[in-house]
Amino acid sequence: MGKTIKIGIVGYGNLGKGVRQAIGQNPDMELAAVFTRREPAGLQAGENVRFEAFSAIESYIGNIDVMILCGGSATDLPEQTPHIARWFHTVDSFDTHAKIPEFFETVDAAAWQGGKLSIISTGWDPGLFSLNRLLAEAILPEGKEYTFWGKGVSQGHSDAIRRIPGVKAGVQYTVPVPEAIERIRSGETPDLQTREKHSRHCYVVAEDGADKERIREAIVTMPNYFADYDTTVTFVSEEELKAEHGGMPHGGFVIRSGTTGSGTKQRIEFGLTLGSNPEFTASVLVACARAGFRLGEQGAVGARTIFDLPLGLLSPKSPEQLRRELL
Repeated sequence: MGKTIKIGIVGYGNLGKGVRQAIGQNPDMELAAVFTRREPAGLQAGENVRFEAFSAIESYIGNIDVMILCGGSATDLPEQTPHIARWFHTVDSFDTHAKIPEFFETVDAAAWQGGKLSIISTGWDPGLFSLNRLLAEAILPEGKEYTFWGKGVSQGHSDAIRRIPGVKAGVQYTVPVPEAIERIRSGETPDLQTREKHSRHCYVVAEDGADKERIREAIVTMPNYFADYDTTVTFVSEEELKAEHGGMPHGGFVIRSGTTGSGTKQRIEFGLTLGSNPEFTASVLVACARAGFRLGEQGAVGARTIFDLPLGLLSPKSPEQLRRELL
């Protein structure tokens, strides 16, 4: 085994905790420190982990190989990734699809400024699903691709709900429309509008005295998150939210139906069933951190996406092992 990769975690919510667990399953990595905007001493009690204030990040230059950024896409990552990418190789899970091109440009400029490598928008969508969309389209150029998510809790969308003034807590489920899936699997290739593929179900705890109708309107009209979907908002108590909506399941699949030759029907499908969305996303981030570290060691600079990563670099195994065991 080569050099142990020293990882820093920025943000210690569900995703950050998942990254910590994932590092424990990868012997070629070690956790150097967790950086938080909360009071580090309050997190330190009983933990065998070094917690540091966000402001201490610069003091770790040269002592951390890759920073894994675990903040939300709505407000955290657009500020944090370009800021940190000047000093460290980074990996993040920025998942606002419509804004990925401009986010890439901003991070790319910052990474070049510091001579570092930044892998953006990893996870499972964007991430593994993106890779499978590319693969299926390249193999079946004559065809149509469909992506379905859920039923499951979306971390990014739930985070967006919680940032609305007057919201104390909230969870959002993405739910596929069964009729659409049945049509595609039966061989149809329909043109489906966004609303025909998924619905969004939000469970919200409002602050005492908050205007619930204003909260509902802010959710259902939110661009890039809810405006293009049939969205229901249900207000619940804090106790009910914890009891009924405390888990983090998710999943989904990418389907491409197409034809080859003289009209032979073919279908490619890639699916995930996840007991914990943040733990699985964290595991993807950790694998990408390995690839980012290796590319950085080779002199790569700037922003990258999962499309730019040689898959063999995600694995701790040598190229010889991969050819022998998996090819």
